Formats: sequence, structure tokens, C-alpha cells
Amino acid sequence: MTKVYTDGACAGNPGPGGWGAIIVLNEDEYKVLRGYELKTTNNRMELIAVINAIEHFLKREEPLPKRIEIYSDSAYVVNTVNEEWIKKWRLNGWKKADKMEVQNKDLWILLSKLLKLANVKLIKVKGHSGNRFNEEADRVAVQMRNKAKEEVGV
Repeated sequence: MTKVYTDGACAGNPGPGGWGAIIVLNEDEYKVLRGYELKTTNNRMELIAVINAIEHFLKREEPLPKRIEIYSDSAYVVNTVNEEWIKKWRLNGWKKADKMEVQNKDLWILLSKLLKLANVKLIKVKGHSGNRFNEEADRVAVQMRNKAKEEVGV
């Protein structure tokens, strides 16, 4: 089993945003994935962090871990997958129960495909709760958001 901690951060919502993913190799070692967008939302950054973490494992030449546990403080992401809203949305043509189109449809479609390729379990964690890897994911996401802010002059 492999553990990954993800987080997203955004200024303005929409605005400059960043994401971070911490792949825990062992208690003393981890790998950092990171990125940013100049105009985005916090929910998109949370989703992109999870997507990039899964894609990281799919792109490697090494075998996939038997299971990837992804820890996120985003109820939006975790509940959508764990409560199977994503499956319902797909079956309803990417529309919610209120018949409105799902926001971030492009990312949900991609995540839906990725979840079929890897054994992923999403776990909701409380943000800023003292877990060092969760805090590191937050720190990286904020750092990337700040980098995006600098690029757009905010």
C-alpha cells in the first residue's frame, strides 16, 4: 500500500491556484509533486492534486502499488468518489440531481477513467490537524499558489 497526501490552494476562487501531493515512501522520506494554474478554483486544484498523484503511478515503469491511499481534506473530492456521486453523474450525462451540469466535468471524466486503472482509496482527513504529510501538502499547495500569484502580478 502507498500513501499520498494531497491539497489545493487558491486566491480569489477563481484566481491563481496551486496544488501539492506528497507520496510517502517511508516515515523519513517522501516525494513531492506540485503545480499551479493562473486562473482556477480551489476545487479544481484539489482535484488536480489527486489526478496528478494517480497519473504519477501510471506513468512509472515500476508496477502499480496494490493499493494507493490518497488522503485529502477536500470533502468535495472524497465524497464525490466514496459516495459514488461520480458514477451517478456519469450515468446522468454529467448532470447532478438538480439537472445542472457538473462543475469541473473535464477533471471528473479524467478521474473516473484513472480510478478504473488503479486501486485507489480516497480518505477524508481534517486539514491542519497536525499530520506532517498533510501539512506538507498544504505548504506546497500554498507555495505553488503564491508562485501563480507572482506570475499574474496579484
